[in-house]
Amino acid sequence: MDLKMRGWIILGLSAGVLYYLATETNMLDEPMAQTDAFLQKIERKLDATTGTKIIKVDNKTSQLKKDISQRMSTEELRVLDDILESEYSVQSFKDEYCSGSAPRHESLSRDNLQYICDKLR
Repeated sequence: MDLKMRGWIILGLSAGVLYYLATETNMLDEPMAQTDAFLQKIERKLDATTGTKIIKVDNKTSQLKKDISQRMSTEELRVLDDILESEYSVQSFKDEYCSGSAPRHESLSRDNLQYICDKLR
């Protein structure tokens, strides 16, 4: 068997295994979700930098961070920074966690989550 042909066979088998893992198992769900979140973050930053809208400083969110920062851990502060990154992230957070039957957040305590939701309304 030719060396080129062996390379193509290995490439084809690798693509087949990757396709199987992506479609038939949940082994790649978490890395794919992380990649999707990263790409959305990049897209939002590009929209913010290339858009022609005037960026308004929201004093409400900066005040929220000052008010709650003493009672949060460093992990919770990092999550709060991600939440307050843009209007899109704030709105998606409110939609997901500030509704009546909101699920519990994996990184924020229940009290801090309720406080953030109350301040963002």
